[in-house]
Amino acid sequence: MNLLRRINFNIWYFRRPPWDSGISPPELVDFISKHPVGRAIDLGCGTGTNVITLVQNGWQVVGIDFAPRAIQIAKQKSKQAKIQADLRVSDATKLEGIDGPFDLALDMGCFHGIEKRKDYLTQLNRVLASNGYWLMYGIFKTPQLGHGLVASDIELIQAQAFRLLWRKDGADRHDRPSAWFLFQKS
Repeated sequence: MNLLRRINFNIWYFRRPPWDSGISPPELVDFISKHPVGRAIDLGCGTGTNVITLVQNGWQVVGIDFAPRAIQIAKQKSKQAKIQADLRVSDATKLEGIDGPFDLALDMGCFHGIEKRKDYLTQLNRVLASNGYWLMYGIFKTPQLGHGLVASDIELIQAQAFRLLWRKDGADRHDRPSAWFLFQKS
């Protein structure tokens, strides 16, 4: 991601970013209800809403975001919620100082905005446990949206030893095509 987009993301967190609903999605809640607790990493955790939900359901969680302001808010929210989570400013394509194994990697809108997707997948493969899950939400590229998922991304993911368990297509609040995916590391 270029420097200008990084700065723009940080600025958004001085107000309420449009993508930060403050509510964990039903797809995550459903996953939590059907899988035993373990270790999770939230890639692009923003203000920590899903980190808090996971911890409150027994998970040990590391949340990362490249936006320092987002992590600052996530730490405040975690303190208010009286939960313990490891929240760090980090780049999802490097994950420096972060070791697995994680049973779950959650990504709500991080992967589709990353330019170095292969680096991201290398790091995900490194920290995700064998048979670990990757729950990912992404928006598809459109002529109006300069970034987003394309069909070759799904092929790249599967070529990196991630098996697609299910996919749920839909649209975001701006009516852009999007989907939830659940992958399992083989």
